[in-house]
Amino acid sequence: MDLTGRTVIVTGGAGFLGRAVLERLESRGVGRVIVPRKAEYDLVHEEAADRLYRDHDPDVVLHLAAEVGGIGANRDNPGRYFFANMAMALHLIERARIHAEGGRDFKFVQVGTICAYPKYTPVPFKEEDLWNGYPEETNAPYGIAKKAAMVMLDGYARQYGLKSSYLLPVNLYGPFDNFHLHTSHVIPALIRKCVSAIEDGRDHIECWGTGSASREFLYVDDCAEGIVRAAESLDEPVPVNLGTCMEITIKDLVELIARLTGFEGEIRWDATKPDGQPRRCLDTERAKAMLDWTAQVGFEDGLRRTIDWFRENRVAIEAAEAEGAGSHG
Repeated sequence: MDLTGRTVIVTGGAGFLGRAVLERLESRGVGRVIVPRKAEYDLVHEEAADRLYRDHDPDVVLHLAAEVGGIGANRDNPGRYFFANMAMALHLIERARIHAEGGRDFKFVQVGTICAYPKYTPVPFKEEDLWNGYPEETNAPYGIAKKAAMVMLDGYARQYGLKSSYLLPVNLYGPFDNFHLHTSHVIPALIRKCVSAIEDGRDHIECWGTGSASREFLYVDDCAEGIVRAAESLDEPVPVNLGTCMEITIKDLVELIARLTGFEGEIRWDATKPDGQPRRCLDTERAKAMLDWTAQVGFEDGLRRTIDWFRENRVAIEAAEAEGAGSHG
């Protein structure tokens, strides 16, 4: 599909990944980009999804929106995260089927999650391993809801001919990420801890778990490019990994972020807290073959860009959090 002049809906378009996707769409000459906001279109409700399609008549829907957080938030909200993510996909995909009736040239792109993989998936994760076990427990409600969307798209492709694609990005990071200590993922949380410790004169930081788990991280701009390429070139919801093929333990990650931020204090580990999935590292051969896509931003370069952005925006981030806490007080 040539995206030039097309109308594209990007759910979650105001978020961290959405910002980068909008930049890529602009570079492709898209005609109109619609970013639905929750206040107007709460997509967990069927009526809102129907109205979104009726109001904007899209050629493409990129479904990025999700309710998700780090280990702590996932542990606290398993029911909400399953319901919200399952409901959004259910309503948007069903409405896509209706919208595409009559042979209309239409595409639905679903962004899934690496949390859908089984807890003990052999490294590197290959797409054919998706069904070989149950996900890590703290991530399972979110991961299974996202994986169910892939099953729905596959069924709709076979029964109704709905064109779609399904992507599995590894953990993302970069500027504009969520840096809230309770709901953020590991990189922004660690950057904030280190920078705040330096600025506040503290001699140590505390980290969850043992540091033995490993992760892989993808710079947000690289992920955005993969998503737009999927909209252009994939018509079937075959799962496609987006990653870098680089694995790093959380212990080594903490030490790297401490070095890049200049934090020289003690790192204390709280082994009573969960490590999460033991290992994550993706095989990305399918993305190379089907999308002609590979990650372009090196890890240390991406971390430096992210650290610099947080330092420039720390005061505003903390002020917004304080204002939010006050409004609920």
